[in-house]
Amino acid sequence: MVPAPSSSPKATRPPIVVVLGHVDHGKTKLLDTIRKTRVAERESGGITQHIGAYQATTHDRLITFLDTPGHEAFTAIRSRGARVADVAILVVAANESVKPQTKEAIAIIQEAGIPFVVAINKVDREGANPQKVKQDLAQESVLVEEWGGTVPAVAISAKEGTGIDELLDMVLLVADLAELPDERTAPGEGVIIESHLDKRRGFVATALVTKGTIHTGDWVSVGAMVAKIRSLEDFTGASITEAIPSQPILITGWNETPIIGHELHARATKEAAEETRDTNISIAPLFQFLKEAMVDVPTYEKTLPLLLRADVTSSLEALESALRAIRSTRVGITVLDYGVGSITDADIRTARTSHATIFGFRVSAGASVEKLAEREKVPIQTFDIIYELINAVRAAMAGLLEPEVVATAQGKLRILAIFKKEGRSCIVGGRVTSGKITRGTLLRVGDVSVGKLTQLQHNKEDATDVREGLEAGLRIDVTGAQREIAEGDVIEAYTEEKVAQALS
Repeated sequence: MVPAPSSSPKATRPPIVVVLGHVDHGKTKLLDTIRKTRVAERESGGITQHIGAYQATTHDRLITFLDTPGHEAFTAIRSRGARVADVAILVVAANESVKPQTKEAIAIIQEAGIPFVVAINKVDREGANPQKVKQDLAQESVLVEEWGGTVPAVAISAKEGTGIDELLDMVLLVADLAELPDERTAPGEGVIIESHLDKRRGFVATALVTKGTIHTGDWVSVGAMVAKIRSLEDFTGASITEAIPSQPILITGWNETPIIGHELHARATKEAAEETRDTNISIAPLFQFLKEAMVDVPTYEKTLPLLLRADVTSSLEALESALRAIRSTRVGITVLDYGVGSITDADIRTARTSHATIFGFRVSAGASVEKLAEREKVPIQTFDIIYELINAVRAAMAGLLEPEVVATAQGKLRILAIFKKEGRSCIVGGRVTSGKITRGTLLRVGDVSVGKLTQLQHNKEDATDVREGLEAGLRIDVTGAQREIAEGDVIEAYTEEKVAQALS
């Protein structure tokens, strides 16, 4: 097992480190490299996949790492991670330099008020330019030590594993300057960083201990919820009886999923835990889907009703953020229900009543649920990539709009003679003045419909089309015509096509 910090009153706890950076700049690769090289192989399982947390060892000292998703929809999660952390690592690719999410990460770090180290990654890549990175960071008011500032910068290659030792040494140095006390004798406190429904164990939550010691059997409060800890696991999945500061843990025993981002208070008795309920303060804005139109427009032509199911709470939070970013003045969204866990029969019944679509993110529906959905004609769409789910919602919203009818002109003909009018048809003769006239097309004079071309002749022979400069005989079906055809009229032949409308 990884070594525990000293229990000396003067001991410092392991620093909690969050890694931030633009998409594809190597944040996840860096975390994977650290995990693989600093965590024993037998201890490397059970790492969570969302805002995961694990502990690594360097120079016989522990460092706790928080993982944060890279997609822009996970801004709130990244912000929450920074507020929990003691130190941040800002990853910037040497071949791309500062990007939009780099700037966002800088803002999050500055708002949280925590020290950070810049990891200039991908220095082994073609086009790598660490000096440009430092220059671009200076434009964002981040001055590295080499440029006379206070922010350490370390050149690394997460892929090759170079510079990792120097980076971790710098993280420990920055943490030592912060003097993080090991307050394990205080009442247990922590933060919920993930929660979901496990089929075998019920509701589970990943938490990070920030102060004191949390024991199996303790009573804990999160928001207004009070529950008794049934079991504790460390980040490797091993059962433990107590957890100390900076330690990531998995907790079972909840009656519902605790809200991520909320503080956790552990006490020896239920009564003591209940006393802490009103003192809980969220370290992030409350996550709450609104079961109403999600775009701030008073009325819509159409509204898309939907149900959402996701694997974990942070996925729901990301979906809410992404759905709120959809802007349409014509179509709104109503979230009838949402939650974590698989799609159920109850979801099918709810969707059927409201003619809603069920969207699942990293969840599935069992065979019996799928059969029920097919029988009740309830559409289910599941995805593993958030972009694809959002695009599917946009497509469903656009599909509610009536398609736009687009007219395409083909040619014009001047009426030279009216030969016969009988019932719903009219036979005329004329000369094509531009383009071509094609059998089966619609006809209009100006913007007024005069019918459909049902038969076309040239030189008294049936023809599919007649081109400019030639004379033609036309049989016109005048059903629905908005005016009579007269000698001298210029008739325009055109086709109509229904085109799906885009959101606007």
